[in-house]
Amino acid sequence: MPQLKLNYFDFHGGRAEPVRLALAIGGVAFEDHRFNFAGFAEFHTTTPFGQVPTLHIDGVQVTQCDAMLRYAGKLAGLYPTDPLQALLCDEVTCVVEEASVRIGPSFRMAGEEQKAARLALVNGSMPVYLAWLQAQLQAHGGEYFADNRLTVADLKVFVDVTGLNSGRLDHVPTDLVQQVAPALNAHAQRVASHPGVQAYYAQFAAK
Repeated sequence: MPQLKLNYFDFHGGRAEPVRLALAIGGVAFEDHRFNFAGFAEFHTTTPFGQVPTLHIDGVQVTQCDAMLRYAGKLAGLYPTDPLQALLCDEVTCVVEEASVRIGPSFRMAGEEQKAARLALVNGSMPVYLAWLQAQLQAHGGEYFADNRLTVADLKVFVDVTGLNSGRLDHVPTDLVQQVAPALNAHAQRVASHPGVQAYYAQFAAK
């Protein structure tokens, strides 16, 4: 097994969280290298694009969160081997990542500028992608997005929905998911109840 070091901010959520979950659920050992925003100012100079997350694999640094997630999923047995199911899995992760890219610039804003930017998403693209995810979930059995089992696609959606519901995103209503795509909240609860997910978060609660 390769030696893995995942580099990201010290909080639950964001682009690295699905990778952390996949590796933890699969019992794949990795160094969970976390830093605060001050630490990022130093670390980002060592990355290819000045961005995180990155993943060191036997000392070689790679980037792009969805590529890392597929790799982690393969190591953990959480990525489909069937080409069509793998495509369905990738489709979902790419849609969620595109939504993350849209909201990303608002984190560098404040005040009325941030409010206007986020309300534009709440009244625009956010309901569209949430409704699409709900339709995809229901079209493939209603429990999981691909392969009739937990995959990295489910982890990616779980982290996204949890973030939207958390109240940490100013100007994004905490009931947006419930109003637009309630099946995604049921899905998030299903993923949260997975023994591997519970064990992962329990280690933090115990500290």
